[in-house]
Amino acid sequence: MEKSIPERIHIIGSIGSGKTTLAKALSVQLDIPYYELDNIVWKRLNTGDVKRTEQERDEYLCSILTSKNWIIEGVHHKWVSPCFQKADLILFLDINLSTRRFRIINRFLKQKMGIERANYKPTLKILKDLYSYNTVFEYHSKPEIIDILSPYKDKLTILKRNSEFANLFN
Repeated sequence: MEKSIPERIHIIGSIGSGKTTLAKALSVQLDIPYYELDNIVWKRLNTGDVKRTEQERDEYLCSILTSKNWIIEGVHHKWVSPCFQKADLILFLDINLSTRRFRIINRFLKQKMGIERANYKPTLKILKDLYSYNTVFEYHSKPEIIDILSPYKDKLTILKRNSEFANLFN
């Protein structure tokens, strides 16, 4: 029996887990637009990022959720319950901490060399903050997320390795 292709996918995981990479690939494969939660939180302006108010953020998210199909990815979990409710599939990328740490450093170096685009200016302070947040995610946010996602077990897939991405819809 062929797997049905979901029209609304939410991807959650820590920094460096592969959320954006997977969202982009699925967007192309399934011809579904993808959205980064960071870009829902922040207005990206030439003069610098401006944080949306909670109301603006929630209205923007709601406008996406009313679309026929979408892929939404991000680390945010406390204010995105409407995504979890409306998603046909929730992917939790539970990639190990050391792999994520390596990717954060690798991404930083690529951004500093201009090989990879960043939504922010890659500074040592940002690198330190991302590295620190990644540890906080592992020991504090991850248990919260697992608890928040428990009502959605029927549509939740936990991926431990990026190699599992390839088998999602085959």
